[in-house]
Parts: sequence; structure tokens; C-alpha cells
Amino acid sequence: MYHTDRGIEELEKRRGEEEVTFAWLADKLREFVDANPDFETPIERFATFLARDDDFED
Repeated sequence: MYHTDRGIEELEKRRGEEEVTFAWLADKLREFVDANPDFETPIERFATFLARDDDFED
């Protein structure tokens, strides 16, 4: 298990039943980067991954 899996598991446990829009997610990512500018590049990469998810082959 990667260290980040704990945060992902917590997210799923606490909020897994909720539905959100990509607009809401984008706002939350912007808030996070505003508060944590050192994470701008990883968040940009993550957002690009989500935006282009249909471009990836299994």
C-alpha cells in the first residue's frame, strides 16, 4: 500500500456515497493549491489525468 492510499481510503470511507460535479472538484483543487502552492504541479498533473482519462487505454 502506498502512503497516499490511506488518504484515498479515508475519502472513500467518509464521502464515498456522495456525488460531486467536476466543477466542484475543480474549485476544491484550486482551494487546495491556493493553500498549498508547493503542490501546484502534482495537482495540475492529476487534473490533466482526469480531463484526459478517456484518452488512456487499459
